[in-house]
Amino acid sequence: MYRTSDVAFLLFFLLGVNIKSHSQNEAKPLFNIIEIEGITVFGKSIDNQTRCVHWHSALDVIAIKFKCCDKYYPCFSCHEEEADHPHQVWPKNEFDQKAILCGVGGHELTIQEYMDSNNTCPKCDANFNPGCSNHYHLYFDVPEKRKEVAYFGMRSLGKIDKKSF
Repeated sequence: MYRTSDVAFLLFFLLGVNIKSHSQNEAKPLFNIIEIEGITVFGKSIDNQTRCVHWHSALDVIAIKFKCCDKYYPCFSCHEEEADHPHQVWPKNEFDQKAILCGVGGHELTIQEYMDSNNTCPKCDANFNPGCSNHYHLYFDVPEKRKEVAYFGMRSLGKIDKKSF
């Protein structure tokens, strides 16, 4: 039949992957565009539920539509690494816009629906990562959360919510 090396070469050729990009000298992963219920998600997805190379726990199943380019990405880092422009946050007066994609059911949520969802998709009951709320300020016009962290009996102010302790 076919040798494994022939099949691998053919796959690399058909997918347009440069074999050199997989060498140890190349640290930058390739971009992987996926589609969920007809919606394109850009970035570095590693599965079909929007997990990416940066965030890939069982609960990391949303993509965010970026205000600046009207494109969905799994996370802020995926946008920063792929886009050729700076990000913009969604202003409060646009929190009624659909800008969150549930990677499990493919449902689009408004920003407000997502923020009010108690980390559960209101359409399919998929669980979302509650830690994402610590990064809302990267996407939405909200104050940055902060937390108090104890270091050897001393207290320091960090940038996460106290409730996460």
